Amino acid sequence: MALDQLLITRKFGAGAQDEMILNVGPQHPSTHGVINFIVHADGEVIYRAVPEVGYLHRSLEKIGEIVTWTGYMPFTDRVDYIAAMFANEGWALAVEKLLGVEAPARAQYLRAISCELNRIGSHLISIGTMAMDVGATTPFPYALREREAINDLIEALCGARLTFNYHRIGGVAYDLPPGWADRCTAFLNHFDLVLSEWDRLISGNEIYLQRLAGLATVSAEMAIDYGLVGPNLRGSGVEFDLRKAHPYGAYRDFDFEVPIGRAYAGAKRGAKVGDCYDRFYVRVLECRESLKIVRQALAKLPPGEVMAKVPKRIKPPPGEVMVRVESARGEMGWYVVSDGGERAYRVRERTGSFLAMGIVEELSKGLMIADLIALIASLDVVAPEIDR
Repeated sequence: MALDQLLITRKFGAGAQDEMILNVGPQHPSTHGVINFIVHADGEVIYRAVPEVGYLHRSLEKIGEIVTWTGYMPFTDRVDYIAAMFANEGWALAVEKLLGVEAPARAQYLRAISCELNRIGSHLISIGTMAMDVGATTPFPYALREREAINDLIEALCGARLTFNYHRIGGVAYDLPPGWADRCTAFLNHFDLVLSEWDRLISGNEIYLQRLAGLATVSAEMAIDYGLVGPNLRGSGVEFDLRKAHPYGAYRDFDFEVPIGRAYAGAKRGAKVGDCYDRFYVRVLECRESLKIVRQALAKLPPGEVMAKVPKRIKPPPGEVMVRVESARGEMGWYVVSDGGERAYRVRERTGSFLAMGIVEELSKGLMIADLIALIASLDVVAPEIDR
């Protein structure tokens, strides 16, 4: 019997005398947050790894039913603190849909600019920590250096560097400060060169390519069956991006590509579409596409107001809405119910990190323990987005 078949079919209990049950996390630095993985292994070989989530649950959905509609916006930052702009936008779009209000064109462009800069910053954390998780410590400070420049830009825009509270129901909090567009363009020109440097440093590194090629492959069918979204779905070769498939806000005005997995590590290394390297490199390519979007948004930024007229005391009519935005970790869905009052009757958030947890147990069968760390990193999960 082949080794992988033996590992998958072997029963636990008396027949698995060498089985060990290990806890990877919840304080493990490579679990990308307070997450625990219960690992059943024989030496270094995993029978299965079961995610145990809930360590970071903060009742964010319930809080949305207690505070006012406008008062909930700062709480949305905590859904995914690495890419908080997208949760801001999702909540704003949901309430706007209930109210029948549309943000001004300029505000929609500013939302796109802020979100795409945040997407780049989030992806830099992902690809930087992934390299570090598999043993390459040098690239991570390079990624942090560029993310700091993005944080400086966003701080100049809205006054915050991590939890932004920038989007508003009806628009955004602030217009561009003087000189900000030129400063942002200078960064875009610089970052174009940095991405090429990054490819020379790590994306094309032979050790890195061989380490990740063919590892934890997720076929397109499997990705769809398990409900993967965002780069994890596109890494498996599925060309689906809400910004293209169902454009919202200003995205219908922009020209950009949707990168998908193509076994980028190469056949000679045993690469397959949907392996860990594809999930990594799709995020690198998405950074280039985000640069394109920000350039276009700055070039075509319309004049006008940045806030629509909305009541001071927001009380949407009774009804329910579902909106989706393309977050850095994929499709983020907001289901919101109004009973006509000053706060939501029901708030429900659907996030990419939680969906990614569902496939870990299946993919872990037959992996080495070190490979589990690479798998977790390639899925780019963030603990608060899992637990909420």
